[in-house]
Amino acid sequence: MAEPDSHSLRRRRGSSQVVLGAAGALAFVAAWYLLVRLEVWRFAKLPDPLSVLREWTARRPQYGVSLYTAAYYQDIWTSTVRVFCAFALATLLGVPTGIALGWSRTVREFLFPLLELIRPIPPLAWVPLAVLMLANQEAAMIFLTWIAAFFATVLNTMLGVTSIDPSYVRAAYCLGSRPQDVLRHVVIPAALPYVFTGLQIAMGVAWFSLVAGEMIAGQAGLGYMILSAYMDLQTPTIVIGMITLGLVGFLSSALVRWLGERLTAWQFS
Repeated sequence: MAEPDSHSLRRRRGSSQVVLGAAGALAFVAAWYLLVRLEVWRFAKLPDPLSVLREWTARRPQYGVSLYTAAYYQDIWTSTVRVFCAFALATLLGVPTGIALGWSRTVREFLFPLLELIRPIPPLAWVPLAVLMLANQEAAMIFLTWIAAFFATVLNTMLGVTSIDPSYVRAAYCLGSRPQDVLRHVVIPAALPYVFTGLQIAMGVAWFSLVAGEMIAGQAGLGYMILSAYMDLQTPTIVIGMITLGLVGFLSSALVRWLGERLTAWQFS
């Protein structure tokens, strides 16, 4: 009897993951519904899944936000643009910085202590300075999002470079490669899996940093929408905003993961 090939195994594994993921989501929704309907603890104050779904799909929503309102998509677009601008900056600045930190001991000793000093500062602590330093609130939102994504990108890239087997580097030098050739053809390709892991983390960090910033200093976006709904006691809209954040965040990370798999396909062969 012939053994299944690797493609069949991957397809079966993918189908199993979809089924298990769907089962987990259904279990969560069922638990949410029961907790609200049975009025367990303070869950009675929350909307049940059916109420949220009705509001989300209503052509004339009671609280003004649904799939049929333009403001809903405007908030999604505003937050998405902010996140991808910050993510692009974090990638352009964070990846080279991480490579330099991992490749050069001098750079690491010069910059790493400073980065470790700044890294634990929460993004929200930067809000007053961001508003004062930057010309407008839009730039401040992007800065708050960027600073969180930047550190995740830098640290994972540095880890990727420092984790490379030194024998690969020595072998390249023995074959006559110059330092820049080793960096280009050995170090960077070998570090790419770590880089894209860091970029996935950075994308997730960017989303929750942005939303926190929008709640404090923003005038539009999903975070601002959630805060406004909270101030007006519009609990279905709060949940709609949270679910939307989860969906767009998942799709953003999936896009980064897909790109990483294409650029590092050699590690799966």
